[in-house]
Amino acid sequence: MTQIYNDPAGGSDSSIGEQTRTDYYNKKALVEAAKESYFGQLASVIAMPKNMGKKIKQFHYLPVLDDRNQNEQGLDALGAAPSAGTLSIAYISVLPLNGAESQTFYFRGDSTTSDAAALLEAKANFNAWAVSQGYAGASITDVAADAAASYAELVTAISTDYAMTAIAATASAPYGNLYGSSKDIGTIQGKIPALGESGGEVNRIGHKRIEIEGTIEKFGIHDKYTKESLDFDSDAELLGHITSESVKAANEITEDQLQIDLINGAGVVRYAGAATSIATLNGEEAANPFAAGNTNSTVNYDDLVKLGIELDNNRTPKMTKVIMGSRMVDTKVVNAARYIYIGSELQSTVMRMTDYHDNKAFIPVAQYADAGNVARGEFGAIDNFRFIVVPEMMHKQGAGADVSDALEETSSFRYGSAADGASLSYNAYPMLVVGDGSFTTIGFQTDGKTVKFKIKHVKPESDVSYALDKFGETGFYSIKWYYGTMILRPERLAVLWSVAEW
Repeated sequence: MTQIYNDPAGGSDSSIGEQTRTDYYNKKALVEAAKESYFGQLASVIAMPKNMGKKIKQFHYLPVLDDRNQNEQGLDALGAAPSAGTLSIAYISVLPLNGAESQTFYFRGDSTTSDAAALLEAKANFNAWAVSQGYAGASITDVAADAAASYAELVTAISTDYAMTAIAATASAPYGNLYGSSKDIGTIQGKIPALGESGGEVNRIGHKRIEIEGTIEKFGIHDKYTKESLDFDSDAELLGHITSESVKAANEITEDQLQIDLINGAGVVRYAGAATSIATLNGEEAANPFAAGNTNSTVNYDDLVKLGIELDNNRTPKMTKVIMGSRMVDTKVVNAARYIYIGSELQSTVMRMTDYHDNKAFIPVAQYADAGNVARGEFGAIDNFRFIVVPEMMHKQGAGADVSDALEETSSFRYGSAADGASLSYNAYPMLVVGDGSFTTIGFQTDGKTVKFKIKHVKPESDVSYALDKFGETGFYSIKWYYGTMILRPERLAVLWSVAEW
């Protein structure tokens, strides 16, 4: 409704709130400080030019030895063409659910015996990876002993997080990747492209590129007010305050949009403790919920170290340099690190964390800030991560495992109503790692660095409308902006899901 100074019929208070009626009033109203832009500080910006539509596209060329370089252009390292039939190559493709093509990775199997043997080897390689990620089937004891049966069980176990496709060894199967996902010395040695004396049509490699795209959309908010609401309000600076708060709201909306896009676009997804999905996050061990070795899905030092190793394998750059300390008393050395975003709910969990030697792992920002630059919202570091606390960090309410009846009043971990509304389940809290060069925001008519809000303000009596206000007593202001995100390298974005304590 229109903002009014007072209701002439009932004499009620102003719609902006109670009026100040005192003998002395300090008109310098206390204004809450603008909320910080946490996610945008790491973004690069692509400016969308005029008259080019709302969609922007970009090629991403894959390295020759990348797992995703599947193509039909090249020959295998052994020198046999795909159609020759002397070498069978099969793949298992794995795509994170809600992921893009660029997030797919492959497990390769090959055989000079048969197409079936090649596919069986690909399944065995996939099985070993799935088990290493914590997935298991009901009857799996040896993933290589019966690769086909183990594969069927693991596909079921992992299907809540990934989509698997078996690519049979045929003449039309994609080739080009020499090693598949193997790091085995013997496997790689057998794929090295040796060249004989007579040369020949051997060892041809293939190339692949993928197309990534992003779209911008328009958003906006507005409000209107009467001339009297300003003329007679007890705050002479009312208009400045309400328009300022509106800009802060628009800024927070763009931050929320970016946060959602980054969490959903992460190519690396892990779960704290023994959990294998969001639905299995739990806090059921009540006797000593924060002790080492418990079964609760609380993030620990080992989870962070392994997440860092996976990002290292994905060639994710560290965004900060080593802080060597200074002559200031109690200054700590901090590793070159990546930034990781957490909600305030996880602060206490991070601060109590210990390393492999039972020493305190957390280094407060106050102990290294003097010797290096800190990010907006940064509060400390552990291993190769520096933590940024975002007060508006989102989570998934009631998305974890069900809370047992015995713990509904005494659980140490936060929970909420599940989606069905009939049960209580643990909340899932993300720890989001944003690697350098992982994403870009798309701006339209911006300065190339920030979101540009276009603000229109029409004051009362400046634009009399016959249809709406013949007397010019009403004014309005509106804020609109364009927003879009393009995920460039999803493998450099990671989310580690955990439960959080009360």
